[in-house]
Amino acid sequence: MFSNDKGVPFVMAKCVSLFCGVLTPLLLLIVGHSVGFADNPGQSFLALEFQEIRGYVSTEARLFPEKQAFPGQSRHEISMAAEPEYYIEWENYTSLTVTPFARVDSADSRRTHVDMREFLLRIVPGNWTLAAGLGKVFWGVTESKHLIDIVNQTDIIESLNGEDKFGQPMVNLSFTYDWGFVDMFVMPYFRERLFPSRSGRLRGSVLVDASQARFSSGAGRWHPDFAVRYSNSVGGWDIGVSHFYGTNREPTLNSLGLSADGTVVLVPEYELVNQSSIDLQYTIGAWLWKLESLFRQGQKNALGTEQNFYSFIGGFEYNVFGAFKTNSDLGLLIEYMRDSRLNKSTDLLQHDVFTGIRWTLNDEPDTQALVGVFQDLRESTRQFFVEASRRINDSMRASVELQIFSSIESGDILSDLRDDDFLGVEIAYYY
Repeated sequence: MFSNDKGVPFVMAKCVSLFCGVLTPLLLLIVGHSVGFADNPGQSFLALEFQEIRGYVSTEARLFPEKQAFPGQSRHEISMAAEPEYYIEWENYTSLTVTPFARVDSADSRRTHVDMREFLLRIVPGNWTLAAGLGKVFWGVTESKHLIDIVNQTDIIESLNGEDKFGQPMVNLSFTYDWGFVDMFVMPYFRERLFPSRSGRLRGSVLVDASQARFSSGAGRWHPDFAVRYSNSVGGWDIGVSHFYGTNREPTLNSLGLSADGTVVLVPEYELVNQSSIDLQYTIGAWLWKLESLFRQGQKNALGTEQNFYSFIGGFEYNVFGAFKTNSDLGLLIEYMRDSRLNKSTDLLQHDVFTGIRWTLNDEPDTQALVGVFQDLRESTRQFFVEASRRINDSMRASVELQIFSSIESGDILSDLRDDDFLGVEIAYYY
């Protein structure tokens, strides 16, 4: 990943080099032994079974109707992105997934970035799986906010919805039993968050200087993180229980510093945290009931004081199949979110309600849309969004995104974004 931190490309190259030079031969030795390679020196354990190259390239345009809030910003931007994926599978239960990502942006130099989303070697010889490299893991069930999802760093440069993630260096050992699934993770290196540049939109009034990042651990980015998760499906219930110990993916932004040119900047601080969490989903007929909850220790609040806290988000999704006597499906989503720190919270959504409507036409072009609103229950602040997409042909899809920040209270965390409403249009080609 290329960023304002000059050491990151070297470190990422070092991680990949370590994986290729040390972990790959070790895993292949394990696989070779498991299929009898040691007893049959002439037998190749790299017999190719399947390989595939797929991915997409896209062009995106964003228009900001309001004039810029800060000098140097633009009211429009155009970018191009590509995310190819190479998947290869051998007959000895081994597979490799390689997924690089790159974006070039006309307005924001930080949004022009390269990342390795996945470089993951995986072996599945039986009821256990061993994976090593750069991987992506998702925890959670709710629609409006991914509260408990903490393994990967969020790529907020790509989108504010939290769906895009940086690849996380990891070793993951998983076991499958009749009574559930167990995942254990060791993560030897921490990926920092990227923030918009001076010319970028959707940024605060004070820039964040990631090159001055502080860590509560003396090992800094190299502090090893650990996580364990149990999950299972019982009847209509999907259950997940997790614990994470390591460097918090969400930086605390309440310390000031000076950049190289003497500008006042925010200095991100990354604390060591313990996070215990649970996620539940219950399916009954057309209803999906959802809950994510966590308890976190070690993180500082918005005032810079360490404060243990709990947070949860819960709600439901009700689906009407064949709505209005058509082939389309209509879903109603309502979720409530609460952070015990309230006005001391570093979270944008600490006492809010999300209401949304999902519309799926079930037509040949696969037309679908999600319309939602976040309403703060303590203030007038609200956010509207629309996400819609439709296939143009078998290989191309058009997507539209609309974000509106409405009635933002003075002093709200979102106050710096009050002039950053935007309309985005993307055309993607899939192969």
